Amino acid sequence: MTPAPAPAPAPVDLRTLNADRPYASAGVQSSERASLLDSYDFVLPPELEAREPAEARGLTRDAVRLMVASRGGRTPEIEHAHFSDLPRFLQPGDLVVINVSGTLPAAVDVTTDDGTAYTLHLSTPLPAGGWVVELRQDNGARPFFHATPGLHLNLPGGADANLLTPYPLGADHPRLWAAVLRVPGTVHGFLARHGRPIRYAHVPKPWPLSAYQNVYAIEPGSAEMASAGRGFTHDLVTALAARGVGIAPIVLHAGVSSQEAGEPPFPEPYRVSADTARRVNATHEWGGRVVAIGTTVVRALETVADDRGIAHPGRGWTDHVVTPEVGVRVVDGLLTGWHEPRASHLAMLETIAGRPLLEVSYDAALSEGYLWHEFGDMHLVLP
Repeated sequence: MTPAPAPAPAPVDLRTLNADRPYASAGVQSSERASLLDSYDFVLPPELEAREPAEARGLTRDAVRLMVASRGGRTPEIEHAHFSDLPRFLQPGDLVVINVSGTLPAAVDVTTDDGTAYTLHLSTPLPAGGWVVELRQDNGARPFFHATPGLHLNLPGGADANLLTPYPLGADHPRLWAAVLRVPGTVHGFLARHGRPIRYAHVPKPWPLSAYQNVYAIEPGSAEMASAGRGFTHDLVTALAARGVGIAPIVLHAGVSSQEAGEPPFPEPYRVSADTARRVNATHEWGGRVVAIGTTVVRALETVADDRGIAHPGRGWTDHVVTPEVGVRVVDGLLTGWHEPRASHLAMLETIAGRPLLEVSYDAALSEGYLWHEFGDMHLVLP
């Protein structure tokens, strides 16, 4: 039986933003968040969800599609290309900033003391030695919102965990929890033995950890891949260098994605070196553009930028959230994936792209069949 054709995607409606409700920190009230996020709502057809890596579709990593959107000129400009074309859209003297955090196998099977099975996602280590975790049901397909403080979880290999308190403290119907983990050896070593990559319902089969690693990842620590960099290959990095485009690293260890509940990103550990800060400032001095590879890079760089647009070295925990009200100070362009309806990252995208270009880009992505999620296509926003 031939399935009925899917309905045509609804046009993106980003015209109802309530600018009087700034979304500037993780402490913004949930009612204010909803007001803002409602303006980023649209229909994402299931056929536009990338369900497997490009390699499983017979492509190289850098063969995924790339939409290049420019906010220069009187009207937004859109060009359709492939990721391997990236050097063509950058200029000698530009600086590409990458996040070299590597992906952890952060999903673990657990059971409660009564034998109920769940999946535990380890998100972010806490300064006092605990972890932010997410408990999920149906083999990880859905978050579990009915956990209680003190819930004891049995992990593989004789390890265990206790949920302490909702994260952040006082959250209603919490998705995330602060927890204490007791594992033999280090947590990273335990995950290497017993964990697997976090996988959501749009990816129907498991893939090895290598499918979730960027080629330049050198420091494991992220719960999920900084997927904007997935299309990079060693040949593409060489082509950028040959073009005269600089590449500089930062580290930001990303926690679990917050798209399902519409939260802003929670505090995450980051590090911006003195050399990277110097190169960002030098790029602006000679008229080049600083292009962030992913939203994690934007967050890290804007954390260390001052009001004069000067980047400084820094490390620690950032709770900085980029919104149109907050603005950007050192980032000129952004390479990113396509974000889900009502995702908080769309506020960052509007900050960099502007509302008109954001609307045009998402309309075009839906009508041209671009693919969403970590294995999908890419979006390059330039001045």
